[in-house]
Amino acid sequence: MAKTQARRTVVIGMLGTTIDQGQGPRRWERWRPTVAMCQQEDLLVDRLELLYPPSAGVLAATVTEDIQQVSPETEVRGAVVDIRDPWDLEQVYGALLDYARKYPFQPEQEDYFVHITTGTHIAQICMFLLVESRHIPGRLVQTSPPSGRDKGLGGAGGHTLIDLDLSKYDKLAARFQQEQREALSFLKAGIDTRNPAFNRLIERIEQVAMSSRAPLLITGPTGAGKSQLVRRIYALKKARRQVSGPFVDLNCATLRGDGAMSALFGHVKGSFTGAVSDRPGLLRQANGGVLFLDEIGELGADEQAMLLRALEDKRFLPVGSDKEVESDFQLIAGTNRDLQAEVERGRFREDLLARINLWTFRLPALRERPEDIPPNLVYELDQASQALELRVTMNKEAQEHFLRFATSSEARWSGNFRDLNAAVLRMATLASGGRITREDVDEELTRLRAQWTRGASPASAGAVDLVAEVLGAELATELDRFDRVQLADVIAVCRQARTLSEAGRVLFAQSRARKASTNDADRLKKYLTRFGLDWSDVSGRRSPEAA
Repeated sequence: MAKTQARRTVVIGMLGTTIDQGQGPRRWERWRPTVAMCQQEDLLVDRLELLYPPSAGVLAATVTEDIQQVSPETEVRGAVVDIRDPWDLEQVYGALLDYARKYPFQPEQEDYFVHITTGTHIAQICMFLLVESRHIPGRLVQTSPPSGRDKGLGGAGGHTLIDLDLSKYDKLAARFQQEQREALSFLKAGIDTRNPAFNRLIERIEQVAMSSRAPLLITGPTGAGKSQLVRRIYALKKARRQVSGPFVDLNCATLRGDGAMSALFGHVKGSFTGAVSDRPGLLRQANGGVLFLDEIGELGADEQAMLLRALEDKRFLPVGSDKEVESDFQLIAGTNRDLQAEVERGRFREDLLARINLWTFRLPALRERPEDIPPNLVYELDQASQALELRVTMNKEAQEHFLRFATSSEARWSGNFRDLNAAVLRMATLASGGRITREDVDEELTRLRAQWTRGASPASAGAVDLVAEVLGAELATELDRFDRVQLADVIAVCRQARTLSEAGRVLFAQSRARKASTNDADRLKKYLTRFGLDWSDVSGRRSPEAA
């Protein structure tokens, strides 16, 4: 039977241009890691691949001679690697990668170890990466100097093998998985959601939010939970020490007129009437932290341009100032609009959208994830208990009855989680002793059916869609139903008309026939002003032509 050939041990290591130094006979009193690597009694080195820069040829020859004295069975192969600047990560990694790609590895016959005690920290990092990526099919080895009585007398010292197969580190892997589970649970407010698509979405958001400071765009219908999610993203980043600054949030639908620029970018004293002192603005307040701009589609053209500059350069001009200020923040934007459609209408800057939609995540409506209604019901009961300072419960019959309706096609949940929160809070408030019964549920279901039936009429649906699109969801909900329906009809006419005057003639056709002189454009302009709107807001056109 043929004798099996023993596997050879090969060590690859950088020459330590400082730590491997030594002159004359006294060099043997120093601990030199490359020499010591070949003196390990329980790790016999058959071949040492000694890598060194072009300028270290003399030292490499000295170290090679010394290794041959202490370990004559070790073959030393010197290899010059073209590293001119040992602290240039790109240069060092490129040179070592080229070496690894050309090396004739034979893992079936040889065991490879990469010595990471020597070389600059940059070289050590690069060696680590090459082993981790399996460009070098080996393990890491680190040598250490002698201690105790042998300290300072030269000698071999010891060595430690480092295995990068993390699957073998059960406790470490379990701890990492537990931390990730805790992060996902935190982003979901501790709710044990069951919808697979939603759970995957949260996993991806956690992955991106913890790895990047690039802008995030969170879309989805009103009430889907955008604001709450963003606040939890910030809290998680703060806990992981990824941000040090504050959380600053603003609903852009609340910005109107000249105050918009000042609120966002600040102003200097005397820059306009009423500017009695300097104002830092929200962008400066968010320095080092997170700025959440909800309903970002409501920003005006000037504010969009300034925001784009601030995102790209981290600099901007406060109102009335000729001196730029700096602010480095992570932007998270929220919207319930289709921003691409807004770009096509000329209402949103295409370059700003390109800057903020690197990571876009859409939160689904509540009706899209009916399997998550039961755990969210438990959460809302707990929230109601805290709000009322009373333990609120639901008997089994009441809970089953509510969930049958809540998960059926009859339940519209047009307000999403706001509807669910309001429904549970109403039942909890009216429940005797904090225990919700079947009768309490029946009363609430009657209320919800009536609410959604009213909202389902064609005129009302148009009012919701058009008015919310132009004014923003929050401002739209503050209008009386009469005003919403009337304003929706005005918006619809304006979008069909070519000019302000043409829209006025259509809207006031009956009354204008009874007047000797009319100015329909002026009447329409005054009507729109009541809501803080102008022709460009309702028509989607930039030129308020009145002819």
